[in-house]
Amino acid sequence: MIIIQKIFSYLLDIAQTIIIAGVLFLITYIFFFRPYQVSGSSMHPTFVDKEYVLTSIISLRIEKIKRGDVIVFQAPNQENEEFKKDYIKRIIGTAGDSIEIKDGNVYVNNQKLDESAYLSPEVKTYGGAFMKEGIPVTVSNNSYLVLGDNRPASSDSREWGFIKENEIIGKSVFVYLPVNQMRLVKNPFK
Repeated sequence: MIIIQKIFSYLLDIAQTIIIAGVLFLITYIFFFRPYQVSGSSMHPTFVDKEYVLTSIISLRIEKIKRGDVIVFQAPNQENEEFKKDYIKRIIGTAGDSIEIKDGNVYVNNQKLDESAYLSPEVKTYGGAFMKEGIPVTVSNNSYLVLGDNRPASSDSREWGFIKENEIIGKSVFVYLPVNQMRLVKNPFK
């Protein structure tokens, strides 16, 4: 009888531990942080395909998103709800900014944007369906203009326009896998 009580007590302890761990995971996942796997090369060399990035949800409530932040958001123009994807891109323009692509460079409020911290000098930025070469666009209220760091291989605001604030899932803060590539995600403009 004592053995059965010990086994029952042991199983109850395990069940309680699993429940507590599950609740803590859910609270963290819903309110604080979410893991995302980078898919594709649109943010290369900042992120590579199959890297895992921890994205802060709580940071959206604490501070405003700034130019240079890397965010995860719901991909625009998705007709099939079943296969919704999320994108990871860099904020280039915030509400009220005038953004222009000219001569392979990005201009924010008539000033050439220094992107040397995350782009090599030979990378050029060209217009798309939404952002035409040499025609400035003004970022609307509660919206952002985003670009991938791998400009030739990125589907971004140049093609489909601004993203709304409510489409943003979180700000990327830490690369945690693969382990040998762990690092903080830094804003080059801070």
